[in-house]
Order: sequence, then structure tokens, then C-alpha cells
Amino acid sequence: MGSEEDRIAIEKEKVLMVGAGGIGCELLKTLVLTGFKHIHLIDMDTIEVSNLNRQFLFRKSHVGQSKAKVAREAVLKFRPGVDIVAHHGNVKNTEFDIDFFKQFSVVLNGLDNLEARRHVNRLCLAAGVPLVESGTTGYLGQVTVHIKGKTECYECQPKPAPKSYPVCTITSTPSKLIHCIVWAKELALAKLFGDKSQVSDLDVRTSVEGKSITSEVENDDVKFFELRSGESFRQFAARVFDRIFGYNIEIALQNEETWKARRQPDPLYLDKILPNQQEEEGSAAEENGNVVEIEQHPSVSAMATLGLKNPQKIWDVQENARVFLESIQLFFKRRSKDIGKLVFDKDDQLAVEFVTAAANLRAHSFGIPMQSLFEAKGMAGNIIHAIATTNACIAGLIVLEALKLLTNQTEQCRMTYCVEHPTRKMLLVPVEPAEPNSHCYVCSETPLVLEVNTVTATMRDVIEKVLKRKLGVDSPVIMQGSSLLYETGDDLEDDMAAHYASLLNKSLASYPTPITTGVVLTVEDYHQDFRCSLHVKHRETFDEETEPDGILVTGDIASVINAEQPTLQPKTPAADDEDLFNKEENGHGDDKKDDDDDLVMFTPETTAGTKRKLEEDENLLKEKLKNHHLLADFGRRSMSVVVFTSWPVHREKDRL
Repeated sequence: MGSEEDRIAIEKEKVLMVGAGGIGCELLKTLVLTGFKHIHLIDMDTIEVSNLNRQFLFRKSHVGQSKAKVAREAVLKFRPGVDIVAHHGNVKNTEFDIDFFKQFSVVLNGLDNLEARRHVNRLCLAAGVPLVESGTTGYLGQVTVHIKGKTECYECQPKPAPKSYPVCTITSTPSKLIHCIVWAKELALAKLFGDKSQVSDLDVRTSVEGKSITSEVENDDVKFFELRSGESFRQFAARVFDRIFGYNIEIALQNEETWKARRQPDPLYLDKILPNQQEEEGSAAEENGNVVEIEQHPSVSAMATLGLKNPQKIWDVQENARVFLESIQLFFKRRSKDIGKLVFDKDDQLAVEFVTAAANLRAHSFGIPMQSLFEAKGMAGNIIHAIATTNACIAGLIVLEALKLLTNQTEQCRMTYCVEHPTRKMLLVPVEPAEPNSHCYVCSETPLVLEVNTVTATMRDVIEKVLKRKLGVDSPVIMQGSSLLYETGDDLEDDMAAHYASLLNKSLASYPTPITTGVVLTVEDYHQDFRCSLHVKHRETFDEETEPDGILVTGDIASVINAEQPTLQPKTPAADDEDLFNKEENGHGDDKKDDDDDLVMFTPETTAGTKRKLEEDENLLKEKLKNHHLLADFGRRSMSVVVFTSWPVHREKDRL
């Protein structure tokens, strides 16, 4: 560790750990064995069975308990003299504010999502506390060091944007299984069991010779997907099956133009797939009319009811049809309290079974290869399976960097990348930290450009799609000059809250002071001590495939200057005035948390205007490292599914 003075100093230092999952368990153990005596640990999650294969501080008896509290108790059994404070809560809670962060000498992250990482990064910047970031996925991992004013912050480098899909592709022309999974998860499951107030259109909208063709029962759409009086659960499930896999496909086929260059889908009807379906009425389909009082059970399984035991077996069409029918019936009989508020959760076995069966049936109709429940769950839940030894290596590297920071050896700090195949006989590749990015909108407050159709886009679109999803702002305060346009907070008066809410659905151009090209919006988040400016630029159209949100945020301030002052000499953007959010479309679903708490890596590429020296031959190492470009941060409650597009071809299937 160094001198006796260093050892004593380490024992006195106060450290904050965020995350007690795959990396967190290893990190806490390594910290106490290294000699750290004062540790605070934050994690909002509870222990799940799927954690037990690598999060070694937990046992089966701990399932359902707080990760932070159990980790603390486990470590104190072999290091009872250590002062460990466990916080079971979200790091974004207001109790963990800037003053809370200021009490620590260093912050060590073992998080699982981009949203939380951004939040911690901003609090560390505001508090002036060094941050050590980390992530693993499979055999790959990295540890990065962020020191305010000396190195780049976590957000100096653009993170891969969430992959989203045009509605027309999902509803009408799927070509990949992921399209079918998004359809099953976000449309079918939501339509049948989710919030009825949310838009979820399962019907096909198409046209022939300019005339719209829709289902004959379009106007009765809501009632169609409800259980009818006197109808058994099985009859309801069969009726839904024929509608979404049969009749809707026939409607789509009427637009011959669509299928000239595509394979035509095959309508699926239950009486063709299961001709003896009336004789196959399962135990869950015997009740008529109203839902009877039956014991509610969250862990019911259609697979168990049907005797399907192997989650890695690809079901045939008949098996998928049976699982689809049985899962609907079980929701009504054993999960009726969830109907109307169900949200997909990768740990909800019945929901995963429904999504797998529905996605496979749709895939079969469109000629797309079907997948096992195991594979479908990984895609729908954004799961990349972790390796315990990688977590252990990364945890050790985190502690090494923490020791350098706490013993005033910051010049020795390195960003270290763990690679799968040796590079110059190295599996751990050290890289000197980069300088702060002068174009970072977080630590350098560089202005951003908001390209948007100001006539159709609303303030709600800006808040949800840009501020929260892309910029990671939790509690935005928006101003136009000295005018306050929007704010949130518990201390906000009711009349003001109602006023702001009434403006959310107004188009930007229809605001009392129109928001259009040339207007500058100032955005602040007091909790994060974050501030940025958005220069608005009106844009009429967006590409549905590459810009499905209809809003684009970039760092190219020059384009707005030219738009505002057309008589000026056109300015050539600097080499690093790049689009901060659309450099590369990698996958991820915006908010639902993964099974693994240790995801998120980014490529160690050189930042424009800075120099990152490698310990070995720079060019050769960079060429090698490009093959390990990891794709990125996962968050909670996603509306889209992650698709990985940058893995080497021979690894792509494994990563999904």
C-alpha cells in the first residue's frame, strides 16, 4: 500500500460506494481487506435469485432483502471493526445531495444504468469529489477516473443513444425478432394488461389507393380487448389471438404495394394451429363471466401449467399458441389485481412467457426465426450475463485507483480496460486519463442545439425526450430569458403547478412568447447543480428511421448562429463540434434495469483535441480496443429494447 503514513491516512478516509451488485459485492470486500475503515454504501435494489451466481455476499435466504444492508452484514462477519453505513435507497433521492457527497474523499461507482451514472457524475463535480467509474460485461470491463478540472468527466464522451424503432416497422413490417419483442412487450402486453389510458394500438393501419383500411371494429377497439359478459377466459384469449395474429395480418395484406419487395406474412388462426382447441381447455379457462375470487399468486407460470420445462428450447408454433392462451388465462385467474397497471418486468415469469409466445407467433407469421424463452427474455429485459471473475478484477482496479487518489498520486491514475484476448501479452490495458472536453455540456457548459418542429412539438416532448431521456435531468427548471416556463418540486404551489401543467401540451410556437429559431432556453437542475442552454432551431421534417423522436440535440452551435444571423460569414464548426447523441446508434432500453448491476462500458478512443497515451504501442492497441467497443448504459423502465450493433460479428449473438 505504501508507507505507514499512507496506511493510517487510508484508515481515516471516508469512502462512498454506489451500487452493491456484481461489482459492488467484490468492491466492498476488497475495500475492507485493503484497510478502509469508513464506508457508506447506497443501493436501492433487493436481492433476486438470479444475483446469487456472482454476488457472493448473498445467499438464498437473503432473497427479497436489501442488497446494501445484507452486504454490510456479510462483510462485518469477517471485518467486524469496520464502520459501514448502508443506505437502502435511490442515489437520486434528495437526501443524497451535494452536502452529503462533500463528506467523502472519493466516490466509487458500481451502477447499472446511464441515468444514475450521470446523476452521480454531476454531484461529484458540484461537490469537488473524485469519481472512479466502472463497468463489466462478460469478459470485458473498464475502470475510469474522473477528477474535476483535471480529467474528463463521465459525460465528456458521448454515450450510445437508446435504440428506438419507427412505429410503422413495429406494427406493420417487422424484419427482426427484436421488432416482434418490442411489439409484444410495448403493445400487446400493454394493451391487454397495462394502463388503459395509455395509447397502445395493436390494429394495423394501412391504405389502398389512398383510402384508409382498418379493422371493422376500430371504433370498438377498447371494448374488444376487454373480457365480455359470459365469456370464459379461454374464449377471450382465443378471440384476441385471432384478431392480432389473423385478422390484422389480413388487413395488412390488402396493401399490395407494401409487399412487392417483402415477404408476405401469413395470417395465423387458432382453429388452424390448434384444431382441437375446444378439447384443450385448460384449468384456467373454466370460469364464465366474472373473475372469481382465487388466491393471487405473482409467481404463476404458463410453462409449469403446460409441462414445458426447458427455457432454452425453442417452442414450436403449437407450443407458442398454448403458452399465449394459458398466460392470458393465468393473468385473469391468478394475477387479476395486476390487470390495468401491469408494466413489463424481466423477473415477472408470466409476463416473460406472454411476451416470448406473442413475439414468436408474430415472428412465425412474418417468416422470422423464433427464439427460446431464454433468448427472448435477454432481449426484452436488456440482459447481458456477467462473469464473476471480471467483476473481481475490476473491483481490484477500482481500489488501486482509489488508493492513488487518496495518497496524492493523481498523476499515476489510469483508465484501465479489461479485454478478452491478450494485446501485447496484456489483458489489462492502461490508458492515461484524458483532459476535460471543452465541448462537454456538463463540465464545460457548452451550449447545445435543439432541432425541433416548433409548430408540432410540445414542452412535454422537450422535457421527456430531451431533458430527461437524453440529458439526464431529473427535476428541470426551464427559463426563456427571465420568464420561468416550467419547474417542479414539492414546495411548488398548487396554482403554479396547474399553470405549468396546462402549458405542457401546447406547441412551442404557440407559447405566449413563441419558442422558435433563435430562442435560447436555459435548463437547470438544482439538485444536480446542473445548468445548460438549448438554442432552438426550427426544423420541418425528420427521418423516421434515424430520428424517430422527431427531436435532435447536438453540440453544433454554429448552425444556430448562422440561422439567427444569415448575413454573417458562415462559421466552420470545430472538429469536435459533433452530434453528442447521434454519433452511433447502439442499443438499449431506456429505463428498465438489467439483471446485471455491472453493465456499461465505452470505447477508449481519443477525444478530439486531447491525447491519450497508451502504455504500449498506441496505434496497435487502439486498433485492438476498437474490437471491444462496448455499447452501453442501461436504465430503468424502458420503452424500447436494446440491440447491440457494434460487437464483432462472431460475438454478436452471444451478447444478445
